[in-house]
Amino acid sequence: MKKVLILGGAGFIGMNITKYLAENREYSITVADNFSRGKLDEDLLDLVNRFGVNIIEGDFTLPSAFDQLRKDYDYVYMLASVVGVNNTLEIPHEIIRINTALIFNTLEWLKNSSVKKVIFTSTSECYAGTIEAFGYKVPTPEDIPLSIQDIGHPRFTYAVTKMLGESGFLNYSRKCGFECTIVRYHNVFGPRMGFKHVIPHLVQRFLANENPFLIYGHDQTRAFNYITDAVEGTVLAMESDSSNGEIYHIGDSTEITIEQLIKTTGSYLGFTGTYENAPTYPGSVGRRCPDITKARTQLGYSPKVSWEDGLKITLDWYKDFYQSGKQSFEKAFETPTHHLKNG
Repeated sequence: MKKVLILGGAGFIGMNITKYLAENREYSITVADNFSRGKLDEDLLDLVNRFGVNIIEGDFTLPSAFDQLRKDYDYVYMLASVVGVNNTLEIPHEIIRINTALIFNTLEWLKNSSVKKVIFTSTSECYAGTIEAFGYKVPTPEDIPLSIQDIGHPRFTYAVTKMLGESGFLNYSRKCGFECTIVRYHNVFGPRMGFKHVIPHLVQRFLANENPFLIYGHDQTRAFNYITDAVEGTVLAMESDSSNGEIYHIGDSTEITIEQLIKTTGSYLGFTGTYENAPTYPGSVGRRCPDITKARTQLGYSPKVSWEDGLKITLDWYKDFYQSGKQSFEKAFETPTHHLKNG
């Protein structure tokens, strides 16, 4: 039975990878997390009870936390990081400190382990500056140069740490005897994704009867990737021998505008008011859509859930959550109006 470690396994994508592996593979699975969002939630507790998933709690920004782990995992999924637009604007120094420490400590632990393969999860944010400054093509393939437009802007601190991680894991793997694959996520969404993201925030605003409803960045485009497809792509990248040393864009190739996303959400939630275009968020790229040809041809990756179907499922979950009166496990997404630029 293969031994699997999921660092950051209590987060949105990590928990869904844990669920997928527990239900579809005969693996011994360990989830390691600091549980910063609160206690073990009911979804993860269910996996512990049904499948014997092991739980390790620790602050992995400290090297000593890694002493709790085995040294002989077959697969390690490295998802642990701090993310979120609000976080980058409010605590950019903590984004740098936490994510850098997680990356470095994991690499140093791997150097002295017998782990066979690692997936490092990265982001399309790494090349956002390239699209804006140099006009590279969209949909965008993996060989695009990585670029930050304004290195001093707090919005880009998350992307900078992910660039560090990509370089670190690829280069350590070559020198330290383990295999490594990088996956770059593109707007992954779904139920339980947290509350510091656009879609949950839209539900909150519509339920609050905001009218006129402001559309920030109405003409910007994105390609949304439903969580089950993102998970399948990640596992395919891990379990394929041909993926070693490679980078894959994991996402969906259907590009829509933010206006289309918001008006579809409003229609589904019964909004009958008016819309008004508003300034965009700072550092937000105008277009983003991945070319997933490499993942299709090399991994057999094929997204199955359309953005419309995934959106309906996600909206239902958040609508039920907010209307039930439950308390979120983290502070909600806030529109950073004091950072917005004109136009």
